Amino acid sequence: MRSEMSKYEANEEKELRPHSYDGILEFDKRLPNWWLFTLYATVIFSVGYWAYYHWTGHMEDGWVRVKSELEAVRLAALSQGAPPDDQQLWNFSRDAKIVSAGEKTFRATCAACHGENLQGGIGPNLTDGQWIHGGRPMDLFHTVVNGVAEKGMPTWGPVLGQQRIAEVVAFIISKNPTMEKPPGGGDVVQ
Repeated sequence: MRSEMSKYEANEEKELRPHSYDGILEFDKRLPNWWLFTLYATVIFSVGYWAYYHWTGHMEDGWVRVKSELEAVRLAALSQGAPPDDQQLWNFSRDAKIVSAGEKTFRATCAACHGENLQGGIGPNLTDGQWIHGGRPMDLFHTVVNGVAEKGMPTWGPVLGQQRIAEVVAFIISKNPTMEKPPGGGDVVQ
């Protein structure tokens, strides 16, 4: 029995590391294979995940996502009846998607009187610096919404709605360098 015990103690001695911290001895054993496989798989996955989303451009920057979500909220507010302001219309005129939608609506409803290139015809020229009913974006917005009956311009508010009218105004602003800028020099607020 003594020989069996010494054999066990000898094996135990081989499995312990030769150093001790505060009287605690460490076993000298390998980690289990399942644990090592999980560690290596996690490292490989994290490197692949990082490379996929940061090198390939599949992930938008945070500020880009926030800006697009804010614009979506502003457009949704317009469709619910909240009127825009000068700064919002200026911001819309810098957004290619909104300007494109406004151009389609303009070509369908306004081009007959104001011309395909906004140069006028039956209606006034929208690219020169002469504004009959005010040169601010909101003046233009109100003119389109309410119309000008004595000059033959129909009331487009009930027909188009505020969102489509804001898109048309954004299109006109984008094509007109003489439009009065909002307070603050017309810088686009992010």
